[in-house]
Amino acid sequence: MDDDLDALTRDALVAEVRRLRAGIRRHRDSSGHDLCWYHPQLWSLLPEPIAPSVAVPPWPKFMRGCVAFRTSLDEELQGAPAADVEFDET
Repeated sequence: MDDDLDALTRDALVAEVRRLRAGIRRHRDSSGHDLCWYHPQLWSLLPEPIAPSVAVPPWPKFMRGCVAFRTSLDEELQGAPAADVEFDET
């Protein structure tokens, strides 16, 4: 799967690591409502194409997953500042 790396020079590998780190940092630094989104920009850092379909749970199960994710943030990021803003699609 990662055979393309074998042909890269040291400089090209360093450039690739920097590109990947930048993408990971963009994702890591997301905050507020951006934590809940589909992230094709992150996945597009990989050389293989993004799968054309994504399996999405039915609404009740999906929402339970959202609640579990938010609960885990309370446990793992105690004291994180609250972003008390409504979601705005614009």
